[in-house]
Parts: sequence; C-alpha cells; structure tokens
Amino acid sequence: MTTTTPDPAAVLRTAFQKSVANYWNTNQQDPVNLRLGEIDDLYHHHYGLGEYDPSVLAGPEETRDERIIKEMHRLETAQADVLLDQLGDIRPEHRLLDAGSGRGGTSIMANARFGCTIDGVSISEYQVGFANDRARQRGVADKVRFHFRNMLDTGLESGSRRAIWTNETTMYVDLHQAFAEFARLLEFGGRYVCITGCYNDITGGPSRAVSQIDQHYICNIHPRSEYFKALAANNLVPISVVDLTPDTIPYWELRAKSSVATGIEDPFLTAYKEGSFHYLMIVADKV
Repeated sequence: MTTTTPDPAAVLRTAFQKSVANYWNTNQQDPVNLRLGEIDDLYHHHYGLGEYDPSVLAGPEETRDERIIKEMHRLETAQADVLLDQLGDIRPEHRLLDAGSGRGGTSIMANARFGCTIDGVSISEYQVGFANDRARQRGVADKVRFHFRNMLDTGLESGSRRAIWTNETTMYVDLHQAFAEFARLLEFGGRYVCITGCYNDITGGPSRAVSQIDQHYICNIHPRSEYFKALAANNLVPISVVDLTPDTIPYWELRAKSSVATGIEDPFLTAYKEGSFHYLMIVADKV
C-alpha cells in the first residue's frame, strides 16, 4: 500500500464520514487518551477490562488522580492484550490489519508480541500522523504503518491478511460493507476479531442511555443481531462470542472518579447495568 496521502474526497465519501473524521481531527487534546498514553508512550483509543486495584483510591489525596490514571491505562492495555490473545497463530511473516487504528497502541503491541507487519487505517488524518510518529519513535516504522484510508475500501491486496481486528470502531461503519472488505482481505482460515459495544435487540431499539453515547461520539451503535447477520453474509464464521460487559464496568466506575471524566460515564454505566448495551468480543474465521 502506498503511503502517499490520498485526496480526502476519495476517503471521506459521505457526510457522516466527514463528520466522524472532523470529530477525531479536532479532538486532538483529549486528555482521556493523551494523559493515559503519556505513562509509557502507548496510546490507545478504547476502554478497559478487569477489576481495578482499590488501593489507588486510598493514600495521599494529592497523588490520588495520578494513581487512577495509571490504573486506567493498565486496564486499557489489558483490553488490547485480550484482543491480541484471540488472533491465533501469528508469525513474523504474517501481515495484519488494524481497521480504525486510532493512535496506534494496539498495532504497536501486536508487532512487539508477534514481530509481524501491521497496517493501520483511519479516516482521521491527525490520528494517522500521530500513530506514525509513535511508530518512528519506537523504531518500528518499517513494520508498523498507518494510512489515511477508509476501512470500507482499504486498497490492500485481496487475501493478503492473516488477521484483522476492529477495536470499538464498527459503530462508525455499515457492517455489511465492512465485513465484505475484511472477507476480501483475509486469506482462507484467516481470523477476524471484533470488540464492540452493541445494543440489545430485545429492547426494540437503542435505549436513552445508548442514544446519549451515539450523540456524544457521533457514532451509530448497531444492534447485536446485525453483527451476526453481516458475518454470515460474508463467510465469516464465529468461533467465540464473549460478553465482556461485566469486565468493563469497573473501568467506567474508576473513570467516573478521575479528572478525565467527561460526563459520558453515567450513560455507559446505566446502559451496561440495565442490560440495554453489551460489550462483546466476537472471534470469527474466514471460510
């Protein structure tokens, strides 16, 4: 794939895509991502998993927030590890795709773990530049590259990927279009891993809390059933579906106590606890 910056009009094809790109391009100083990433120069764009250490809330008040921030970063890095655990037998000669790569943290972790080549794509030019700077500073730019591309039309060679993942990015795309592109890119037997928030079909539509999340992030959260319809339509067969909802609630409870809380914590906690919103991990193979 060429690293030449394409015409934005070729990447951002709808008003919705333009609004999403504008959101992430202008949200450059978001402390939720930046303060956490400054701890070890590993920057994520997703949430956390696992119980937090309650001791971070004890101790001197003047360092309490610093302890919370470090613990939140530990939880978000643990989430990326959970995703990478599902990619299967990845070897140094394999090529992977991070679809909706954000500031690049998971791609950099994948290279450190597997030694393989990773391409990340994002419709945010700012995020692409930020992630490529991180790869250069870490000395892995020859193996980890980020591109201003649309995940619905990446320009990558068919059958070129051993694994693809999306980490909280599918709420910005049409699932059928995205999974058709992923199926095209994956080799036979290749693996797709998706971690996403989705609303509960039983509620008959997005709850008030889910609608608040949509509005906050300018996204379009899909019903749970739509994921499985789109996977089946594109020869992607789930081998594992894990409800991570109970494991992400502690992260949100801790974040609500931090200096980087934005006010969206309450809708997330409400939606998760009332059962209108699920945090799922879906692992599927290309057949």
